[in-house]
Amino acid sequence: MQKTTNIGLFVPDGTGIKNYLYSSIFKNTTVPLTLFHNFDDDTLAEIRKQVHFTNEIKLPTYTETIKEKFLREVIHSARINYNIQQTGNNTILEFKKKSHATRKLKLFYTAVEFYAKQNKSYKQILSLEEKYQKALQANPSFKEIKNILKEANIDSLFCTHQRAIKAATYFLAAKLLNIKTTTVIYSWDNLPKARLALRADKYLVWSPLMKEQLQNFYSEIPQEQVHITGTPQFEFYGDATNIIPKEDFYSNYKLDSSKKIICFSGDDALTSPHDPLYLDAIASEILKHNKQQAYQIVFRRCPVDVSGRYDWVLKKYPKLIVDMPPKWNFNSAIWTAVYPLFEDVKLLVSLAYYADVVVNLGSTMAFDFGMFNKPCIYLAYNPVENSNTSVETIYNFEHFGSMPSKDVVFWLNEPSNLISILEDIDKGSPTKIRQWMDVVADQQLEASISIQKQLGLKIIN
Repeated sequence: MQKTTNIGLFVPDGTGIKNYLYSSIFKNTTVPLTLFHNFDDDTLAEIRKQVHFTNEIKLPTYTETIKEKFLREVIHSARINYNIQQTGNNTILEFKKKSHATRKLKLFYTAVEFYAKQNKSYKQILSLEEKYQKALQANPSFKEIKNILKEANIDSLFCTHQRAIKAATYFLAAKLLNIKTTTVIYSWDNLPKARLALRADKYLVWSPLMKEQLQNFYSEIPQEQVHITGTPQFEFYGDATNIIPKEDFYSNYKLDSSKKIICFSGDDALTSPHDPLYLDAIASEILKHNKQQAYQIVFRRCPVDVSGRYDWVLKKYPKLIVDMPPKWNFNSAIWTAVYPLFEDVKLLVSLAYYADVVVNLGSTMAFDFGMFNKPCIYLAYNPVENSNTSVETIYNFEHFGSMPSKDVVFWLNEPSNLISILEDIDKGSPTKIRQWMDVVADQQLEASISIQKQLGLKIIN
């Protein structure tokens, strides 16, 4: 493994803060840490509670040139076309941009699509990648970026998200300065989406399956540069200190300890626009069958969904649905000020621990609750006809092909089936979610150690 004397950290979003800075990866290390960021003071104060940084460097505003954006989008579109050809899975097309706010953007993406269709072969795609790297180097800010890295005196640069646009330029500058670079693949569903902005010396992946996918979709990356480490986001569930005492958890949210908890976990409005209708249907079925004395619903929304789209449902069922908002800070004036408090780690771990079942539309939350062997019910019907979003498309996405069998989760094919599924779960119908987790995420409780080794971090025990 590489020996590191000073590592730079590039954390583009709140999930990166939660999964990497709040995990044990960078705690108790003897290696100096330099944080490259655009965070506000409140965000920095929260992060500093968990990680000590030797140096903090606020990055200048980065403006992507029109040439960079055009090449980036052409590469994305051409790779989407290629990935469909390779897999035979047309749902990958859903990850292309379809609606554009202005005539100018519509013309821009028309040109993108036209040019992408002229670059069908993988050799042509790789040629586009080379042009993109040259465009990054031609950015007016490139010299300044190179100087920032040089003056920081780091020998390693780590990014928590492989599709961070700004990070691509920093990674290229790092390469020219002989600074070792490492990135992680952000989530289990990312690779078919063709958004790998960074070119790194090392790619850290969740599992052998993800390594295979990276090789399939990015065959130019040598096998020896891809390392299976797992992801640290599941380690929080193995730490008993993250579980809030039951009396406190229940009293804080006025939960009834005599009732079972159904957790409804929402997704963002773009991914799952009909979540309020699903929540309404779940609550309606509970009341219709007079099961409100046996069950209570805890609603956890997507952390970045601060819309009021669920308000009407919460007002309709005030005695049945308990709203449990994620503990994230949100400053609408500064996009980088959307970040989790460490208290949210404990809140989610505790919810997964005390809940009896989680319900959602194909969410990774199935794995979070699966860490405590809690069953997951996937919503598998369309509440709105002729919608742009359909469960048939969603569950045919490439990443759902990782299921070893369909019975790793329960499927709610229509609302009227809810009670019978809950009764099966109550009778002890076993959940097989861990079988799926073992395919998707390796080293579920040891990922931090594996990542530390790959980064060359020395840890004080």
